[in-house]
Amino acid sequence: MAPWRSSRASDDGVLDSPESLAREGYDRHGAELYRYALSRLSDDGAAQDAVQETIVRAWRAGVRFDPARATLRTWLFAILRNVIIDHAAARARVATLPGAVAEQGEGQMPDQTGVVADADLITRALGLISHDHRTAIVETYLRDRPYDEVAAELGVSVSTLRSRVFHGLKQLRHAMKMMVVEP
Repeated sequence: MAPWRSSRASDDGVLDSPESLAREGYDRHGAELYRYALSRLSDDGAAQDAVQETIVRAWRAGVRFDPARATLRTWLFAILRNVIIDHAAARARVATLPGAVAEQGEGQMPDQTGVVADADLITRALGLISHDHRTAIVETYLRDRPYDEVAAELGVSVSTLRSRVFHGLKQLRHAMKMMVVEP
């Protein structure tokens, strides 16, 4: 039985499921989480995405919540902080894609056309590879999460996850190569 307790608990005081924990966390703290994310990301859409990702991660990790270690609010804010860090790392990776820094004159805005095109190509190519490979790449490479953490979350061994990343990157390169039309 799950170790967490809540005001919205069953008769014996224990939450019914990780879904209940995530739902309660959103109901109680969603607005605070959003305001915090907005203050860090300065983008409404990104803040909404960060809160949504926080609730999804809370739902996935609900069995690990221990009210003896932290309150629900503190736990959710710790998850949100990690989501914001992952978002910043992914944003930095996109900025380092080839073509991200265009030659520019003084006072000119950089041309982001290449970055947008590359990001679109990668996004579409990710949609063409298998779900397991895509998840492995997104979680470990794009979100820069540790292999052991992702492997535990997915219920696979670290070596299986590494294999999925390796083969997924091969599939991704092939998909991108097939999508690019040479002039």
